[in-house]
Amino acid sequence: MSGAPQDLWRAAVARDPARPFLTHYDDATGERVELSFTTTDNWVAKTANLLVDELCAEPGERVGLWLPTHWQTVVWYLACWATGTVPALGADPADCAHAVADPEHAEATVDCPGTRLLVPLRPLGGRAATVPTGMLDYAAEVPTHGDRFAGPPVLATAPALERAGVTLDGAALVAAARADATEHGLSGASRVLFTGDLGSAAGLAAGLLGPLAAGASVVLCRNVDRTRLPDRAQAERVTHQLS
Repeated sequence: MSGAPQDLWRAAVARDPARPFLTHYDDATGERVELSFTTTDNWVAKTANLLVDELCAEPGERVGLWLPTHWQTVVWYLACWATGTVPALGADPADCAHAVADPEHAEATVDCPGTRLLVPLRPLGGRAATVPTGMLDYAAEVPTHGDRFAGPPVLATAPALERAGVTLDGAALVAAARADATEHGLSGASRVLFTGDLGSAAGLAAGLLGPLAAGASVVLCRNVDRTRLPDRAQAERVTHQLS
């Protein structure tokens, strides 16, 4: 198998598409969302098609992400890797071809010269109540796009992540994924409860890349109420808790 992040995803989906992949909690709103590998893959395909067909994104272009730990953030990472575009974290928006932000960070993207997308982060992927001037509502745009994405292969040597000006290729991300899976003893039967920051190097490895390498499922927690975690871990049959 190639050493590219999208290959980890394709292998994980192929193992058992119907099983749960992402369970997302937001303790500020009481939201709980569960997505199977198939449902997540559908969101990834639609988002990848949006990138290519609507934004005309090209492989190697930076897609600035200003998003929190959330199931839709996972979708954006996977869609960027599928299209060969580069998720850029902590970048100057003026240097990004496109920008994607939640409502809290929408203003940070105003200098982006390309398309700016608002991810409302509403329950069940609902549309935004209001959209800032100059932005498109991702939740309104993405449903119109195809359920399958058939882009060209992305090489492991292609850039796959930029964080604070440092660029990593796909092979480096896959190596980090496999190392994290080994370090934490993850397998396809593992269920990881993650309470950290998907935007950090350690957080991306623990909350997404490591589980992908193992084919494990993930319980993402946002606005964490730590008093709820013991009962949640039991109810969700969690095997590993990582932050």
